[in-house]
Amino acid sequence: MNATQALGLLFLIAGSCAIATLARRLGFAAPILLVVAGIAASYIPGMPEFRLSPNFVLLGVLPPLVYTTALESSYLNLRDSMRSLTLLSVGLVLFTAAVVAGVARLAVPGLPLAAALALGAILAPTDAVSAASIGRRLHLPRRLLTVITGESMLNDGTALTVYAVAVSAAAGTATLSLLGAAGSFLAISAGGVAVGLILGIVIHIARMRLRDPLAESALSVVAPFAAYLAAESLHVSGILAVVVAGLYLGHHGGQAHFATRLQDVAVWRVATFVLESVAFALIGLQLRPIIRELAGRSPGRLAAEAAIVLGVVVLARILWVFPAIYLPRWLVPGLAARDPSPPWQTTTILSWAGMRGVISLAAAAALPSGVPQRSLLIFLTFCTVLGTLLVQGLTLPVLIRWLGVTGGAAEEQADILAEATAQQAASAAGVQRLDELAGTAPPEIVDRLRRLAQYRQFSAWDRLGEGRGPGRAEAPSAAFRRLRREMTTAERATFIQLRDERKIDDEVLDHVLRGLDLEEAMLAREQRDLTEDGAEQ
Repeated sequence: MNATQALGLLFLIAGSCAIATLARRLGFAAPILLVVAGIAASYIPGMPEFRLSPNFVLLGVLPPLVYTTALESSYLNLRDSMRSLTLLSVGLVLFTAAVVAGVARLAVPGLPLAAALALGAILAPTDAVSAASIGRRLHLPRRLLTVITGESMLNDGTALTVYAVAVSAAAGTATLSLLGAAGSFLAISAGGVAVGLILGIVIHIARMRLRDPLAESALSVVAPFAAYLAAESLHVSGILAVVVAGLYLGHHGGQAHFATRLQDVAVWRVATFVLESVAFALIGLQLRPIIRELAGRSPGRLAAEAAIVLGVVVLARILWVFPAIYLPRWLVPGLAARDPSPPWQTTTILSWAGMRGVISLAAAAALPSGVPQRSLLIFLTFCTVLGTLLVQGLTLPVLIRWLGVTGGAAEEQADILAEATAQQAASAAGVQRLDELAGTAPPEIVDRLRRLAQYRQFSAWDRLGEGRGPGRAEAPSAAFRRLRREMTTAERATFIQLRDERKIDDEVLDHVLRGLDLEEAMLAREQRDLTEDGAEQ
């Protein structure tokens, strides 16, 4: 990479992050705005051409994004929704690939079956970011959000397995065999799960023995890439390995050092923000070079083929989701008794939350040159990704609001009540342990710790609305936060003044400010929770 290319990459990263920040401020879905901005930028005179590298996406972008999603996901909630997740991440992927392949063969003259199936596999997986970001912002019910995020994590492994089989047949290096493909899928999937589980256990044991926050965080940074590369070197699913490793480490994350957890959250949030921003901007920047490669084709014919494929991808999901959700409950009465059918509004949202993203474009760009009509397949992929992001991405928030599919006050209140009850139980256990050790510390220290435990109990119960409203006195925890924030502001100003007067060194200043920063972060989180709860009530 020369200096000009490096400078272009720097501008790409900076511009992508700036646009994503603007989207966050405006309350707009960042992926959609980034794609639109990328398309517009691709036609600016003198704009360098940014090619979407498959290796960059499959190794540099996808593993950390999937790993971060897995870390933040609940293994227990995913396990409770495993039936739905299997029907979506395996059944829907195979159904979509088959339907798209069949329609593409009819719509595109001369397209071989293997190449059509490769296109179906490319377009089968949903994006791991778009729908989940919209769902979190609009407070979708927890179970629905779990299914959407879980599907987007798990369906990549199924789609890429079908993709590998179809590409080998399309390029003439293998024959297309249904039985062989099924056997390969099972072996590749099971191998990926095994590699991810083994690596997750090994990394967790290593972190527990290290007890060094920096080293533990370094292991966390290495984990997704190690899982992906280890699995791929064994010719099994690297994505499933990353997902399983992330779920295992996230499930056992509470055992890590507190500094490790703080560092991990900060590192992965920044990494995810940058990678997502660059990836979606790159999607938009691909339009000009893709169209240039198809300069000799009829624009009307290309538009018709793109519209047909996009429509089939959207319709296939709708046709699969409703029977997959309701048919098992109709056929098995016991299942319906244990797990009642969700409202049709919830299923409608699930059927419409099928945006495609960067994994589809990366898979299309990775097609070997020997695949028939490769440029057309890449164009159809781009149009489908763009169409789902714009059409479904822009209408999904409207549909959610129109159908009233949100977690609702009952779910929020249940969460807050559970948190407050748990906080009270934990505080009681802490006070009991304090009583056991009271004779080993000065009485004023013991009394101070008792007041701290009481404050934490008040803070949790305040989220249920106690101490708020017209005519009510300020709650003790609210008064504590207000006064302590004023104190920390004065303390910080004094520390900085003492540094400027050369009475303390910068190293001392960094140390004392670190303590104030952590304390203010805790106060800000509690205040944010109260503000959000008050707005929802």
